[in-house]
Formats: sequence, structure tokens, C-alpha cells
Amino acid sequence: MKTDTDCMREALALAARAEAQGEVPVGALVVRGGQVIGEGWNQPITLRDPTAHAEVLALRAAARALDDYRLGGTTLYVTLEPCPMCAAALVHARVARLVFGTWDPRQGAAGSAFNLVTAKGLNHAVDTFGGVLADECGALLKGFFERRRLAEAAARTTRDGR
Repeated sequence: MKTDTDCMREALALAARAEAQGEVPVGALVVRGGQVIGEGWNQPITLRDPTAHAEVLALRAAARALDDYRLGGTTLYVTLEPCPMCAAALVHARVARLVFGTWDPRQGAAGSAFNLVTAKGLNHAVDTFGGVLADECGALLKGFFERRRLAEAAARTTRDGR
């Protein structure tokens, strides 16, 4: 049986695929009964789709695999705390459990900036657990944005002749 850590390592491998495409490195997978039934990695730039976050793509794949948009009994693993759009999609899909890697204090909607996954008044609450491989997940994102800032600075220097 796969552990939460095993599944998060798989999500990290998917995040690396996003980074290889020049996307923000976030990966996600949906598991039911110990089997991966959907996976995704950030692709909004590649697919020219603002909704192509890792979680949404993983949910879409899982819904196709089950032939049902309701994903009861599933766990979604993701390397970064979901944004409001993704958190709402988890609730709508009736995902049972959310496990994420690192927190997103500016946009996280599973307890950091917002808490949509357990908000009162919604038709479903998602059991949530954050911090699985948080250091590894956070380091991947931090490294990505540091490299991006360095590349942008180098481009400005070249363009401005300084």
C-alpha cells in the first residue's frame, strides 16, 4: 500500500514535468483504493488555459477514469496548497481527502489565506492534511522562482546594456 509520502514523491515527479515545460512546478495525483486514477501537472502556459492547474487536470483525468465527476473515496495529492479555484473544484468533485506538500500563504485555500475545503455552508468538506514533504516541495518552487528572477535580470541587463 502506498503511503502519503510515496504519493507525494509521485506528485513531485509530476511537478518536475511542469518545470521542464517552463511551467510553475506543481504536480498532483488522484488515488482511490491505492491506485492512481488521475494525474496532472501545471500547464496553463502550454495549454493556453488558465484553469490548467495540476489539480484540475488530475481531477479531469480521474473523472474520465471513473466515468463520473463525483470522486468520492479519493485522495488528491498535490505539491502546493490549492488555490481557491482548485479548492472549490475539490469540494465540487466530493474528493474525500486532500494531502498537500507546502503551504501557500498568499493564495492557499486549504487553511493558509482561505479555507474553502472545509467552509461552512458548502455541500461537502474535504479532510485536509498539509506538510507532507514540505521542504522538498517548497525547495522545488523556490528554486524555480529564483532561476526565473535571475534569467529576467540577465535579460534586462542585456537589453539595457548595463
